[in-house]
Amino acid sequence: MLAYLAYRTLRALGTIAGVVTLVFALVRLVPGDPVEALLGEQASPEDRALMRARLHLDDSLAVQYLRFLGDLADGSLGRSFRSDATVASQIGEVAGDTAALALAALLVAWLTALPLGILAARFRGRAPDRVASALAVAGLAIPNIWLGPLLILLFGVRLRWLPLPGDDQAPLAALVLPALTLGTALAATLTRQTRGALADQLGAPYVVAARARGLPPARVLRQALRNAAFPVLTVGAAQLGALLSGTVVVETIFERRGLGTLFLDAFFARDYPTVAGCAVVIASIYVLVNLLVDLLYGVIDPRVRLG
Repeated sequence: MLAYLAYRTLRALGTIAGVVTLVFALVRLVPGDPVEALLGEQASPEDRALMRARLHLDDSLAVQYLRFLGDLADGSLGRSFRSDATVASQIGEVAGDTAALALAALLVAWLTALPLGILAARFRGRAPDRVASALAVAGLAIPNIWLGPLLILLFGVRLRWLPLPGDDQAPLAALVLPALTLGTALAATLTRQTRGALADQLGAPYVVAARARGLPPARVLRQALRNAAFPVLTVGAAQLGALLSGTVVVETIFERRGLGTLFLDAFFARDYPTVAGCAVVIASIYVLVNLLVDLLYGVIDPRVRLG
C-alpha cells in the first residue's frame, strides 16, 4: 500500500510541476499589456517604462519564470499588479466562499444522481428509467448562464422564496440557487454514469448467482454498487475541473465573491500574478482530487493495491 501511495503521489507532483510551467507560458500569451491596463492609454512613455521596471516586466522570460517559481516556493504566489497584495492573501479571502459553493454543488449533484441512477438501473427500460434519462439529458442541455437567471426569476422574483443576488442577509439561503445552478450539469452526468455502470453490474454473472442463492436484494444491490463505484468516481473526479471553472459564470450571475470572479477580474486587468496563482490553485486542487480518487480505488478494491 505504501508503494502504491508513493507512486500515485509522485505522479501527482509531476503533473502539478507540468501545470506550473504551462500556466506561466499561457499567461504570458494572453493578449493585452498589463501596464496599459493599469495606467491607461494616455500614460506617458516615461511612466510606462517606470511601471514596467517596477513590475519586472522588462526582465527576460527565464528570470520571470525563476521569480515565479520562487513565489510559489515561498507560498506568496507573487504580488498583484493592481493592489500589491500577495496573491495568496487574495485567494485566502475568497477561497472559503468558492469552497462552500463547490461543496454545496457536489452535495446537490450526488444527492440527485445516486437515487436517480439506481432507480434507472433497477427499472431499466421501464418508466422510471425513461424519466431519469430525460432529466439527465435536460440537465446536460441547459447551460449555467441560462439556468441561473431562470432560477432567480422563479424563486427570487416570482415566488420570493429565496434571496436575490447580492443579498447578504441570509448566506445559507443565498447559497441554494448557485448550488442548484452549478450542480445540475454534474448531477446529469453522474446520473447517466451511475445508471450505466450499475446496470452492467446487475447483469453480471456474480449477481445472477447471488440471486439464485437467495441472497437479500439489498445485499446484492450493495455489492453491485460497490463494483460500479470505479467509473462513477472517475467521472466525478474528471468533472471537478468543469465544476471549478463553472464557478466563474455562477459567481458572476449571483454576484458572489470567490475564486472564479477573482480570476476573471484579474484576467481582464492583465494581472499576471493573480491569474497565474488562481490557475495553479485550481489545477492543483483538480490533480489532488484525482490522487484522492486513485487512493480510494485501493480502499474499495484490494486488487488495485495488490496490482
